[in-house]
Amino acid sequence: MINILLTLRIAVRFLRSNPWQTALITCGMAVAVSIQVFVGLLIGSLQSSLVESTVRNSPQVTISSGTRVASIFDWDKIIDTVQRTGLITAASPVTAGSATTVKDAKTIPLLLKGVHVEEADRIYGLREAVYAGDLYVGSRDALIGRELAAELKAGVGDRLTVVLPNGNETIFNITGLYDLGTASVNKTWVIANMRTVQQLLGLPGRITSIEISVPNVFSADSVAAHLETELNNSDLKIDNWKDQNKELMGALRSQGVSSTIIQVVIIFSVIIAISSVLAITVLQKSRQIGILKAMGIKDLSASMIFIFEGLLVGLAGSLLGVGLGLGLLYGFDSFSSGPGAGNTIKITIDYGFVLLSWAIAVAASTLAGLLAARRSLKLNPIDVIREG
Repeated sequence: MINILLTLRIAVRFLRSNPWQTALITCGMAVAVSIQVFVGLLIGSLQSSLVESTVRNSPQVTISSGTRVASIFDWDKIIDTVQRTGLITAASPVTAGSATTVKDAKTIPLLLKGVHVEEADRIYGLREAVYAGDLYVGSRDALIGRELAAELKAGVGDRLTVVLPNGNETIFNITGLYDLGTASVNKTWVIANMRTVQQLLGLPGRITSIEISVPNVFSADSVAAHLETELNNSDLKIDNWKDQNKELMGALRSQGVSSTIIQVVIIFSVIIAISSVLAITVLQKSRQIGILKAMGIKDLSASMIFIFEGLLVGLAGSLLGVGLGLGLLYGFDSFSSGPGAGNTIKITIDYGFVLLSWAIAVAASTLAGLLAARRSLKLNPIDVIREG
């Protein structure tokens, strides 16, 4: 039977007998783990920031007409069906059409977007996006974006003349300015009352699309497939952001693969480094091991000494590495968000990933100890003591 306490005490004594070697291998492991944690969390934060900036405050699923008639009838029933699935967080009906305005003899293209502000706010975050004026719009009120306001040199209280595709003109009162974080949107969208836009575009009671947000943006494709089955309407077309942004999805997958490769290489380097050092330790302590075996300690107990060494080095090195990795991450965040440096990455700490990294590092170090332990099993106490 293995005497756990005895083998643990011997392992600690072996580690303390050569403190510089122990400190070196522990620090080496800490550096490796810190790189693993830093790179993994940084890439994860980058992916989250990309998704947040491109997808979060926009519809992840869109229902539009799949026929030649570019409008949807009985849209309220469709929204009721969609909401009953329980798979969405918001559904906003939209009536949109192209329009133009003129400034200094220059024609500026616009997208006239009629919405119910309350529903649209749940998708686009309009309440936070409006930085001047009022969020709510009356029958002849409109919100315009930061870039469009700058180009028109217009502000809250000014009037906006919009030219419709049929040549008719209408005038909106600008009641608010918004910034949705995308220049192309800020420059073209004119957000107005949906009923007003329906009348202007000749679509009374009809809409052109239903914009939908889902709890988990990465499940948008499965939600879209479920909605298609639930609605069972060939006159409708259901799109999702993943299919419409295949290049972005490819980039995210590439980042994930690169992160995994880096972490696998780091783990293998940890195993090789620790097993090499512990293998040398077996040679250095072979005489002591031989004496212990001659005194009656079992081969399995002797091998457990090196497994415990790997475990102890793993525990100390991984804890130190996790702390160092988090420190590097916070240092990067502070540097990138310093004065004059726009912080483009929102750092998020995935504690599940941190815990998994720590556990893998400890397991890898213990495995390295196991490789050294196998070497100790081959030691013959008589030969070792004789060769001394």
